Amino acid sequence: MVRLDPPVTAARAVPATGTAAVAGRRERKKLATRAAVREAALRLALRNGVENVTVEQITDEADIAVRTFFNYFSSKEEAVVAAAAAGAEALIAEFRARPGTESVLRALREAVLAIVDQGDAASRDYIRALQLIRRTPSLVPHQLAVMAAQEKALADAIAERIQPGTASRDQGRPIPSGIYPELCAATALTALRVVMGRWLERADGPDDTPPMAILCDEIDEAIAELAAGLDRPGTADAGDPANAL
Repeated sequence: MVRLDPPVTAARAVPATGTAAVAGRRERKKLATRAAVREAALRLALRNGVENVTVEQITDEADIAVRTFFNYFSSKEEAVVAAAAAGAEALIAEFRARPGTESVLRALREAVLAIVDQGDAASRDYIRALQLIRRTPSLVPHQLAVMAAQEKALADAIAERIQPGTASRDQGRPIPSGIYPELCAATALTALRVVMGRWLERADGPDDTPPMAILCDEIDEAIAELAAGLDRPGTADAGDPANAL
């Protein structure tokens, strides 16, 4: 049999594979370092208060150099609120992973509930970060910056889901992108912020968390209201909120 292209020898194949593997390890190491810094900053801020934490203390806790800290964060406040940002990043990743046949609101609902159900360390850090931000006004500007980036990322994910030529579930016709992705992302994240705020207000103390079942109910109620339409208050499905999506 005649081979029209030259065979790839082991000597030629190894460097490409090796380069990819090194790049993959390097990226994983960066992500691990960022997570370690973020967790250290939140841990110290919860223990001592943000105003009593220094960058040097964070780097000691994370076992990195001060110079390395500034490769990831511009300030201690940014590092502290990064735990909240990580929670939103996980939400967007879950949203992207939802089946393309789901409507935007259904995919958002399922993504949020999936994050809540995980109950892992990242989810707990997300809640602790929100609790800390609620009682630390100096963190609010940094949270707003994080929220703007999250909104853009979610809008991009929504735009991919409804790209022109994709039929909507309820109308059966192509949905033009236009303002919809940005408007939907902003509305969804605002709804999530309101839900989390209402849920945390039910806590017995500043460091306590109410039952997760209450949070799930609040999420369902918010999504159902959005699905029903904000110009028609009180018309949300009183049964299974998923029926409205």
